[in-house]
Order: sequence, then C-alpha cells, then structure tokens
Amino acid sequence: MAYDRYVAICQPLHYETIMNSRACVQMAAGAWISGILYTVLHTGNMFALTFCGGNMVDQFFCEIPQLLKLTCSDSYLSEVGVLAFSICLFLGCFIFITVSYVQIFKSVLRIPSEQGRHKTFSTCLPHLIVVSLFFCISSFAYLKPTSSSSSALDLLMAVLYSVLPPIMNPIIYSMRNKEMKAALRRLTGCR
Repeated sequence: MAYDRYVAICQPLHYETIMNSRACVQMAAGAWISGILYTVLHTGNMFALTFCGGNMVDQFFCEIPQLLKLTCSDSYLSEVGVLAFSICLFLGCFIFITVSYVQIFKSVLRIPSEQGRHKTFSTCLPHLIVVSLFFCISSFAYLKPTSSSSSALDLLMAVLYSVLPPIMNPIIYSMRNKEMKAALRRLTGCR
C-alpha cells in the first residue's frame, strides 16, 4: 500500500504503467511467499521441540512465545534463528515503508497549494498511523524476553496488535467522511 501511494503521488502520470496487474501480482506473491516462509519456519521449529508438562497456553490463540514457555528442550539456537529471520522480515518491511513515505512527504511538501498538501496528507496519514501502530505494538510483544513477561501483559499485547489495527482502519477512514465528522461534532458538542 505504501508503494501504491508512492507511485500515485510521486509519479502520477506513470501510475497506470507502473501499477499494472503484473506489479500487483508480484507484490501480492511477495507478501504471500514471505508469510508462508515465516509460517513454515515457525511450524518446523515447533515440531523440532519437545514439550513436557502442561498444555495450557495463557493466550487467546497459540502464539509462538507462549508455546516456547511450554517446551522442555533447549530451544535457544532455533529461537535465535527464527528471531533473526523475523527481524530481517520486519526491518525489510519497515525500511520499505519508511523510504516510500519519506519520498511521499518530500513530494507533498513541494505542492504549492495548501489544499493539495492537506488532501494528500489526509490520504496517506491514516495508513501510516495504522501501520505504525501495528509495528510498534507487535515489535514490543515479540522482541521482549519470553521468560520474563507476565501473562496479563502478553494478553494485553496480543489484543492490542491483533484487534486494534483492524478496528482503527474503519474509524480512521470513516473520519474522512464529512457526514461522519459532522455527526461526531454534534455528538460531542464541538463546533
């Protein structure tokens, strides 16, 4: 989405040739392949571990850090490998999005009309807010040590990064609607 916005804002006359169906398929395939590789790596890692003791997971869903708490085998090397791959994937996405938005903001700041800048920022900032929210919360949830985290904090982090971004999307995008803004102003009593 960041690349799509980059092309639409920074190279609007070339949008149709750059963002053709082939480019969309390649981007979707890249996302699917990296997601599948990430999942296969985690699944293979879990099958290589031995579990002992209880099978109760203090989470809403089976999450990797919670499963690592149940293992009785030494998982340090496999954990480091998975963490290294996860960080590379995370940093790759983060750098790509950051570079795209830096280019977008450089182009937007060159727009002479204030109305044009406002319109462009109102298009880009909601996406940037939701992505930043997801990255910050999920990096905090996954990059903290699994042994020293409390279950209440783990539950809170899981809810925040799995529920909050999908909830924020409709709220942010509906706030761009003039009727929704007017209804919110009437509801809160603001002018």
